[in-house]
Formats: sequence, structure tokens, C-alpha cells
Amino acid sequence: MARYTGPVCKLCRRERTKLFLKGARCESSKCAIERKPYPPGEHGRGRIRETQYLIQLREKQKARRIYGVLEKQFRGYYKEAARQKGITGENLLRILESRLDNVVYRAHFAESRSQARQLVSHGHFRVNGRRVTIPSYRVKPGDVVAILDRSRQMIVVQHAVDTAGQRSGVEWMDVDTDARKITITSLPNRVQIDTQVQEQLIVELYSK
Repeated sequence: MARYTGPVCKLCRRERTKLFLKGARCESSKCAIERKPYPPGEHGRGRIRETQYLIQLREKQKARRIYGVLEKQFRGYYKEAARQKGITGENLLRILESRLDNVVYRAHFAESRSQARQLVSHGHFRVNGRRVTIPSYRVKPGDVVAILDRSRQMIVVQHAVDTAGQRSGVEWMDVDTDARKITITSLPNRVQIDTQVQEQLIVELYSK
């Protein structure tokens, strides 16, 4: 299972915006972009000529890093979105939102998507009664995601639930916090996705 293992705070600095990759730390004064609001590296403070290609590339990289997806998988998602009916950019975000690790994060059972990814890969969740250890597993309307009985009182899960007030819920799933259960009522439309990404720029980049 390939994943990025480098310093994640540098990713936020590179995109010049908070990607919320480290949970509560991103909301604190320890956030790297609060202290160094410029790209990392020797020339980070230099003037960057922002071409149209660079703007499109940075938007694609930002979306990839928010959802924790590597390039090959992200390109595969784009090709699938392009084959579907409707607007390609919205289809792409819908595919990314339907990943199991994102669903766990959106339900506030993890403080970050990377933590949700780890919880899923370690086998703490079931989908429709079946144990799933694949973070990229895609949920469908009607699916029920639940934490294993022995995992319900895990400290990381309890802490994520206790601090969930800092993040808003989503309309396309019903979350039973006490039972640690998520019911997918529908797949989200663009209005229901609060990810700050201009998906049309990603479509323009891949369309070249």
C-alpha cells in the first residue's frame, strides 16, 4: 500500500494553504504555515512566475494531498470520472469523497484522513458487517460502516469524537456517535463537498 511518508507540514507550505493533514495541530499556533507562510526550500521566499500551467498543477497537487492519494491512483480516478455522465470535476470529487478513509474522517471518528487511513488498514471497521482493510474502498448509498466492538473505546477514536465540535458534519451520511456507526444515505453533490479545490483547473490540466 503506497503512501506519502515525508513531512506533511511541508505540503501545506508548498500549497500555501492549510490542508488539515495533522488534525488539531493545524488549528493551533504550532501549524507550520502560521509560522512560515511561504514554500519550503532555498528559494521559497523568491518570486514565482505563476503561469496557467503552474496554477492548474498546484490545484491538482492540492487535491491529491488533501485526500492522501498518489499520482497514479489520482489519474485513475480522473479517467473514471471522465467516463461517467455529468461534470467530470464533480464526479472526481465525488469519487474521492466516497473513499472509506474519507468517510471515517468525515464522520469524526478520526482527526485526520491519514489517521482514518491507518484505522481502516488496521482492520477496525466493518462495511455491511464485513471487515474492510482497504482505505480506498468506495462506499455506496445504503452502506453501513461500523467500528468493531473491541475498537469502540479506542483513545484515538474517543478523542476524535470529543473534539468533533470544531468540524462540521456532512449531509450525505447519518452518524450514530454512540453506536460508532455511519449510514451512507447518498453520494455527495458539489454543494455538499466543502473541500476548497477548483476542480475545473484539474480537468483543464488533464485535458491537455
